[in-house]
Amino acid sequence: MTEAIDPFVLSLDRDAPPSHATPMLRAVWHGLRGDWDAAHELAQAQDDAEGAWVHAWLHRIEGDLGNADYWYRRANRPARRDDTRDEGLEIARALTRSP
Repeated sequence: MTEAIDPFVLSLDRDAPPSHATPMLRAVWHGLRGDWDAAHELAQAQDDAEGAWVHAWLHRIEGDLGNADYWYRRANRPARRDDTRDEGLEIARALTRSP
């Protein structure tokens, strides 16, 4: 059985995120590809726990752990210090499961 995340991971080698991707999934796509500014712009535009989680992850990538911790609290999630790519894929996996 193919996991819902697989098409997303494959899309990371393409020129654009999947056409059905939500704004936060597009933010993660840009973040995983190293386009922090595009990802951050999308994350800033969504004022909910999902957006805060993506926002926290992006500030970790940037190296601003204090700001990341603030956004983890807003997302009601524990602060992370593990591999940022792993967390990005975890976020994408959670977003592809969302209704």
